Amino acid sequence: MRVLVVTAVAAEANSVAAGLALAGYTPLDTEPEAGHAPAAPASPETDPAPVRAPADPVRVPGAPASPTTEPEAGPAPAAPASPETDPAPVRAPATPTSSGVRPAPSRPTSPTPPVRWRGFGGHHVDVLAAGVGPAAAAVGAAAALARAPYDLVVSAGIGGGFPAHAPLGSLVVASEIVAADLGAGSADGFIPVTALGFGRDTLHPHGPLTRAVARALGALAGPVLTVTTVTGTAERAAELLARHPSAAAEAMEGFGVAEAADRFGVPVLEIRAVSNSVGPRDRSAWRIGAALAALTEAFGKFPPVLESWTSHEPV
Repeated sequence: MRVLVVTAVAAEANSVAAGLALAGYTPLDTEPEAGHAPAAPASPETDPAPVRAPADPVRVPGAPASPTTEPEAGPAPAAPASPETDPAPVRAPATPTSSGVRPAPSRPTSPTPPVRWRGFGGHHVDVLAAGVGPAAAAVGAAAALARAPYDLVVSAGIGGGFPAHAPLGSLVVASEIVAADLGAGSADGFIPVTALGFGRDTLHPHGPLTRAVARALGALAGPVLTVTTVTGTAERAAELLARHPSAAAEAMEGFGVAEAADRFGVPVLEIRAVSNSVGPRDRSAWRIGAALAALTEAFGKFPPVLESWTSHEPV
């Protein structure tokens, strides 16, 4: 069995990986898939931009070996061209516009492939940090699903918990994955996209596996709302609960991952560790470290229940 776990950021992916290591999984030391370079390990707390060494200056024939003065800020002075040694530069084709000419757009970069972990009995778990929000999550998950066959996709990470159902540090396994702000506003309130007739706003994870994983993790099984703006007021929290009274948590990626999985015909789960309460924004009250530790503990328990469950009932 091969499972794809999609997180938003590297800190979540590292917590998932730490849990897999606790469960006895080992990272696969294999060559990257064609067209991809291996990803460097990320910091468990933050991913600062890499510090790059300055490039060596290009030595131009006929130019002095070392300039006596630094150029002023701005473009470097051009070196005289040599007709013998400097061929005409190769320029990218340009596309005409109404105001002139612009360079042709560059090709998009390939997404980084997941980090693969090997378990027991032929089980593998691939962990991918796809980015924040449903769009990035959907693109990352779909790209991974297009490269390799998977039996299950899991959206995992930290999120906000509705205090009446999911306190800080608790775990939630989604019984429904809901796009809570996909729709239209009106004088009578929010209209979900389903009521507009343009699509769907709810996807259902694999029921039997959801219940089995929730029992094994000691987690609450309840609806998880996907939002594109984290709730920061009591009014917004009340409005969400009025439309989804049994909502347990909110996060920003689940529906995107679920849409990608559904398009590829693969079952999906969503697992969230609660780092903050849904309501008035109080960053000082967030417990991100505790939530990441809970996520690690969850994925230490996740592989055994997955392996035992698939031994008698296919996903």
